[in-house]
Amino acid sequence: MDIDVKNLHPLEVKLLRHVSLGEKITAERIVEELGYKVGQCNQAFSWLAAKGCLVETGRSKKVLYELTELGSAQKESGMPVERIFTFLKENGPHTMPEIADALSLEKSDVGSAFGLLSKEGITKLNDERKAEVVKEELPEEVRVQRALLDKTVDALEEASLSDAEKKAIAAMAKKRGAASSPFKLIEREEVVYELTEAGSAAKEGVIKANITGEEFGLLTPEMLSSGSWKNGSFRPFGINAPTSRLIPGRHNAYGNYLQWVKDKLTSLGFEEFDGPLVENEFWNGDALFMPQFHSARDIHDVYYVKDPVHCKEIEEPWLSQVAKTHENGWETGSRGWGYTFDHEFTRRQVLRSQGTVLSAHQLTKAKIPGKYFGVARCFRYDQVDATHGADFYQTEGIVLGEDVNLKNLLGLLKMFAEEIAGAEEVKYVPGYFPFTEPSIEVHIKHPVLGWFELGGSGIFRPEVTKALGIDVPVLAWGLGIDRMALMHLGLNDLRELFTPNIENVRTRRGN
Repeated sequence: MDIDVKNLHPLEVKLLRHVSLGEKITAERIVEELGYKVGQCNQAFSWLAAKGCLVETGRSKKVLYELTELGSAQKESGMPVERIFTFLKENGPHTMPEIADALSLEKSDVGSAFGLLSKEGITKLNDERKAEVVKEELPEEVRVQRALLDKTVDALEEASLSDAEKKAIAAMAKKRGAASSPFKLIEREEVVYELTEAGSAAKEGVIKANITGEEFGLLTPEMLSSGSWKNGSFRPFGINAPTSRLIPGRHNAYGNYLQWVKDKLTSLGFEEFDGPLVENEFWNGDALFMPQFHSARDIHDVYYVKDPVHCKEIEEPWLSQVAKTHENGWETGSRGWGYTFDHEFTRRQVLRSQGTVLSAHQLTKAKIPGKYFGVARCFRYDQVDATHGADFYQTEGIVLGEDVNLKNLLGLLKMFAEEIAGAEEVKYVPGYFPFTEPSIEVHIKHPVLGWFELGGSGIFRPEVTKALGIDVPVLAWGLGIDRMALMHLGLNDLRELFTPNIENVRTRRGN
């Protein structure tokens, strides 16, 4: 590759002039010898390697322990365990709160330090519940930790530590959230390069052209006023070189679309509702008259929360009314499901599997008449493909009123399919959901993917509404807003909405 040395960056020029064939070139060396920052080293290495001037000859990992702000403070004033030990030796027995106040330490730090000292038999609580010293020497590990703090200027390399030091520093270091620890653990990968024949030729060209890397790259008002521009030379400018690409900041296209949907529904008089991602089985299914033995509540369809497994309690009177509705219909005119309601099962926590849970919550506080909607992230096991995801967004809504009917619902579905999704072909299919009757699925036709379901809707059954304090008709829908976005943004795969490809994000336009 022929290299025009006049177009080399000053970082490249200085590095080439500094190294020779056969020498090992590392970021650590260049930082020390040329005063580069690590980022500048990586840039120069990357540029020269792309030009064939450098070749990678080795790669190794290095673990460093860098002193944090807390570590610097403890180096000066002492670790909590040292300060407490010294305080008790000099001032005699004290209670924990007295120690915390006297040393200006957090009570949790005092408790942890005292626990360590007590475990080693250095301190104990006397009959008056006061801490006192019973041994005159700090534990070996604490002494090693003190030595580590004393000998650290900025950072320590793990390879230089003894086994005892490695064990001691491990208790003082964190990789993330290191502000609360004396040391921050840093893992670095060190790459070794060597100059190639092409790099050696580029070096000769740089020297022959008398390019030092100190040339001015920009003429500033300060240089003009001081006259400093007279004392140096300027880098050549390529008049025909392409300009830098300007990449303005912009919102994510799908994020824009979600906000546009919210704005549109708000402008139509809907009020927005929201709720937590973690729900209990009561609101996620029981309140929607979904029987507790329904197959959709199996572990293969719902994600359970491991800890805590159960919520503390369910709000009354909704728990009692819903339980009776399941068992015998309560006052809804229904016979219910005819089983004994499981009060333990209903408290089990799950990730929200459907947006309708928000509608159930809203029924307990809704105004009549009223119109409500939400955009809910849901989690449900599914095989991920162009139209399915294991977590997805739904637009969920309800309309309450004495006079609302199926015709109103079909009008809303038409608006979602045509105006919000942008579909030209729409069809309505009878469906079944435990909480609505009648139930309707709306399907739209994608130009590439063909027909697919947009979501379900219907009129809430009395078993749902009356048990939650509502005695008027309630229209309800839960539609896949991810799928609507496919049509609206002209995409062919749901996964493109969440792409990590930054170039796609930059070029895609939302509303």
